[in-house]
Amino acid sequence: MKRKGGFCIVEYAPEEYTRHYIVQALFKLMNEYEYEKIGVTDIAAKAGVGRATFYRYFKRKEDVIEFYFNHNTKEFMSEQRYYPRCKADYLRIVRDVFEKFLRNEACFHLIRRAHLEYLYLGFLNRKMAEMFQKEYPEENLYKPYLFAGMIFNVSMAWLDGGCAEPIDRLAEIFVGSINFGD
Repeated sequence: MKRKGGFCIVEYAPEEYTRHYIVQALFKLMNEYEYEKIGVTDIAAKAGVGRATFYRYFKRKEDVIEFYFNHNTKEFMSEQRYYPRCKADYLRIVRDVFEKFLRNEACFHLIRRAHLEYLYLGFLNRKMAEMFQKEYPEENLYKPYLFAGMIFNVSMAWLDGGCAEPIDRLAEIFVGSINFGD
């Protein structure tokens, strides 16, 4: 995802272009209007598709934002080149997470302004739970939610503060709160 002129630009595979147009349309409309006043007809018209096409891909407006989160997570995961084994590895991953968040700052401001941050928290909870079940099945059942809550709360506080805190400092605070046994 790139920011261009205050708008969120998301890169998609060819088979995802229709979804791309719908995502872009929703964020452009959210930049201009209150979320509650944006209808599916408005999104479809802005995206240059019909209502039926919108509903072919999404059941509701919130699903568009979920798709946006999923796409960015897939992109983020494809950029990760190694499996974390030590504190330094985790610092790098956390830095990468906050760098990705910063590149998407404009979209997160729109999501926050529309009071839809609960979608982000729910998304983080689901993704962390899935990841922990797959990668760390022996871990405590609550640990993924601890990490999801940390990411959510720190990122929202950082966003509210204008993303002024340096990313390296955020990563140190975040990873420093985790006991690595070293």
